[in-house]
Amino acid sequence: MRDAILAVTGDTHGEKNRFLNPKEPANKHLKKGDYLFICGDFGYIFNNTCKEREFLEFLANEIPYTICFCDGNHENFEILNSYDISIWNGGKVHIIKSDNSGLPKIIHLMRGQVYEIEGRKIFVFGGGYSIDKAMRTEGKSWWKQEMPNEIEKNEAIENLEAANWSVDYIITHTAPEDTMSIFKLGNTNEKPLNNFLEYLRERTTYLHWYIGHLHRDENVWRGQTVLWYLVRNMDNNMVLD
Repeated sequence: MRDAILAVTGDTHGEKNRFLNPKEPANKHLKKGDYLFICGDFGYIFNNTCKEREFLEFLANEIPYTICFCDGNHENFEILNSYDISIWNGGKVHIIKSDNSGLPKIIHLMRGQVYEIEGRKIFVFGGGYSIDKAMRTEGKSWWKQEMPNEIEKNEAIENLEAANWSVDYIITHTAPEDTMSIFKLGNTNEKPLNNFLEYLRERTTYLHWYIGHLHRDENVWRGQTVLWYLVRNMDNNMVLD
């Protein structure tokens, strides 16, 4: 019996083909007991339509692996925050959908939490700023909760302190400030969050840090990888093809 695979990818933005196409890497390689982590902008819980609910039902019962996502900036936070808060593998989550047997299969990993999954310690902190905010409508396609608040930041610090500032993996939507500066994509409105993540980076020991948001696939530096379409094995950072 093989060990569980913990895989990670970037923003999915509600693209059904990521899960419907059997040739997609996650669908080729991941089995029951494995995990796919998504670095924000999940996108399958956005308009609360019948079609969305039907697709979530499909994901929970027809996809063998467990889907875990942190929130990005393009999320419907009113819907996300309407779910009850549960404790799962040591951290707070929203259980979005369980399969017919009651096993959680689609899980929103909440900001500032540390989870212990298959012997790995994983810190998660979602959120980001929408540069297309002016083209969106508050309460319909944009929500102010996209940027973390001080309570969430303080909880992150408390949980990392409890973990002795040492984890195996970090999953965030946006990047620490020094990393953002490499791409010259700094946004004044997002900088408080980027600076906070930079503060956490300076204090935390980790094996690898996975980031979404930037719509690119590349290894950067300091054990950080930006993801979009590629799927990587978290334990060795190798691409699943």
